[in-house]
Amino acid sequence: MKRAGKNTGKKNFEFTRLEVKLCSKNKHCLVNLPGMSMGIAERKELEKEIMRKRILEAAMKLFLSEGYEKTSIRKIADAIEYSPATVYLYFKDKTAIFTALQKIAFDLFYDTMAESLKVKDMKKRLDRLGEQYFKFSMEHPEYYDLMFIMNAPIAQDVDLNYMDLRALNLLTETINEVSKQKGKKSLDVEATTFLLWGFTHGFASLIIRKRLDMMPEAKAKNLFGRVIKLLDNLLYTT
Repeated sequence: MKRAGKNTGKKNFEFTRLEVKLCSKNKHCLVNLPGMSMGIAERKELEKEIMRKRILEAAMKLFLSEGYEKTSIRKIADAIEYSPATVYLYFKDKTAIFTALQKIAFDLFYDTMAESLKVKDMKKRLDRLGEQYFKFSMEHPEYYDLMFIMNAPIAQDVDLNYMDLRALNLLTETINEVSKQKGKKSLDVEATTFLLWGFTHGFASLIIRKRLDMMPEAKAKNLFGRVIKLLDNLLYTT
């Protein structure tokens, strides 16, 4: 329900060809736009999708600026200038909103990491995984914060947990293949996976939390690559 006192003369949802064009190119767009020719039922469904997007975008900003605990349904409703009852029509609670945002983030994260599958050489693929992880954290720091840094409840949703594991499994499988090729039968693959992930996550977190602002971005990226090569040498050439 639109809050009283607000200007309701203007249509709540206005669509432009540019908006449709931009959104259609992004499969991770928060709104699924069916096309320009729509009947009444399709337009109503689109309006619901647009409202859902507005709720998610408002919640995203609040989660990042105030944290999970201090964000409330009322604050989200105030941000979009609707009543809390309207938000509850789309999400049962704050956790459901947070989970929806994480699902979008993990989908995009896996797609970014999966680019490494194009590399056939397993050792080079492992290096590419590190590069793609770093790339995602730099290009999508807000999503990365929601996924790995922000203090919030761990999702109990099975599908979301699966999405969380896809990229981790990809890293584990790659390390396992590299160890076989290098004849490292005694290598603890699980421990190695978390060693590499822990380093990459720590480095990305330092940058996102602006703890390395004294270091130029180009130098930080170069340092990241050097440490990855150092870890490779320690793990696979000794």
